[in-house]
Amino acid sequence: MSELTGAEAAVRMLQAHQVKHIFGLCGDTSLPFYDALCRLDHGMQHVLTRDERGAAYMADAYARVTGRPGVCEGPSGGGATYILPGVVEANDSSIALLSITSDIPVGGRGHYALTELDQKALFAPLTKWNAVVDRVDQIPHLFRTAFRAMTTGRPGAAHIGLPYDLQKQNLDEGLIWAQKEHARFPAFRNAPDPECVIAAADAILKAQVPVFLCGGGVIISGAQTALLQLATLLNTPVGSTISGHGSLPDNHCLAIGVVGTNGGTEETRAAIRKADLVIFVGCRAGSTATEHGRVPGRDVPIIHIDCDPMVVGANYRYEAAVVGDARLCLEALHRELASRISTRPRNGATVDRLGALKAAKRARFEQLAQAPDLPIRPERVVAALQQHLPEDGIIVTDPGTPCPYFSGHFELRSTATRIITNRAQGALGFAMSAAIGAWYGRPDAKVVAVMGDGSFGFTVGELETIVRKRVPLTMIVISNSSYGWIKASQKAGYDARYFSVDFDRTDHALVAEAYGIKAWTVRDPTELDGIIRKALSFGGPTLIDVIAQPLEQSSVPVSQWMG
Repeated sequence: MSELTGAEAAVRMLQAHQVKHIFGLCGDTSLPFYDALCRLDHGMQHVLTRDERGAAYMADAYARVTGRPGVCEGPSGGGATYILPGVVEANDSSIALLSITSDIPVGGRGHYALTELDQKALFAPLTKWNAVVDRVDQIPHLFRTAFRAMTTGRPGAAHIGLPYDLQKQNLDEGLIWAQKEHARFPAFRNAPDPECVIAAADAILKAQVPVFLCGGGVIISGAQTALLQLATLLNTPVGSTISGHGSLPDNHCLAIGVVGTNGGTEETRAAIRKADLVIFVGCRAGSTATEHGRVPGRDVPIIHIDCDPMVVGANYRYEAAVVGDARLCLEALHRELASRISTRPRNGATVDRLGALKAAKRARFEQLAQAPDLPIRPERVVAALQQHLPEDGIIVTDPGTPCPYFSGHFELRSTATRIITNRAQGALGFAMSAAIGAWYGRPDAKVVAVMGDGSFGFTVGELETIVRKRVPLTMIVISNSSYGWIKASQKAGYDARYFSVDFDRTDHALVAEAYGIKAWTVRDPTELDGIIRKALSFGGPTLIDVIAQPLEQSSVPVSQWMG
């Protein structure tokens, strides 16, 4: 039997799991792994990033658009600590992501070796599964375990630590094999208990005005068609969290849109408050989605559907619970309900009321989006992208200023369009890096990264990655010279005592041009539409610096700031 080094085994295990892209940053303890990637014929592309955090965000968005585990890597010490923000974001967002960090030699443990830290302890609270290799022959088994953990049950993040010396030791090549099912997620779908499905159906049939509230689990499961069929059968409105945006096309007569404190409006709140039963699907029913437990109120009957039994009942007492894959649960509910009713009589008043609410919301948005105000209202950015982005486009937003505007007002009219944002931990600096990963996953799509100027400062180094790898992103910086979300919270909850939230304006277009990127600065709102159209049609990377209205002075759809 021929032998491989530990580093070669790691590469072959990634290849066996059908990995095509790896995002990462080099380091001295990673040298054997990089040499193996250089020498072996494996069919994978390594994307060198300028920051390990960026590598993890790239792998996260790559996984979201492909349905395949994203892979990122970095060196020991600082590299392991820098990669953590992206790992915990993916894990808490139920995204399959593998983080590989090289480590000091096994023999150096406890001897104060440079970059020594307890990687297993470091990653333990932030991952679904985590291991540091102790013997070279463990490598194939640990990679198989990582992919199994990432892709089954509730998807999540895994971490493997590869000590430097073990990367150079040998093991039998016969240990290399993989289960093809773990190359995608969810790998194995858990079907619901039939008795729980019946109980949920009973509760639905008792309700007069049920409403679905869908989270990211619907998107991850690919349950959109099943949801549409069930909502149509019941003539039931469908709202979503930010992560679940697109569960039902926004232009469907039953679609409410995004609800909650971030992106929700008076109209979406009114639609949820009207319900006498709320059906959570693939949603944790957390503080943002439920307006801190006020919408829906605690007295409203609840059905909770989720693949994670620990989510069910965590925040609301339920009438019925269905644990399993979102698509299989919705399909089972559809079968059960269709056998008991041919169709729920169409309540024209319900559809008309929902239509009136949506029309009022849209009219108010259009008025703001056409306003000639200076500085430019961010609503104009949303409207221009709505007009010019191709139907299969991808928008990646940071969680600060862009997120509520795009959640509340951008209409996803096709399941081919995606909005991606990091809602679990809400760290700034996500959009630019994640957009790179989204493009590698969907190179046929037009990808747009929308960020505040605070976020731009976190991630500016990846402009070099974009140019070097010729990634044709369009980047939009909403520039208001502050950490807007915190400043708005200081206005709302602290009598406008603004402290350490403002910074000097950066000429983002000039910075982008220094990297070789086509860029514009827009101060006149009448020029914005045409420049966004030019940027989207340009053949290479572009950046638009929009001198925008400060968040604390805006009509942003946020119902509650931190007080």
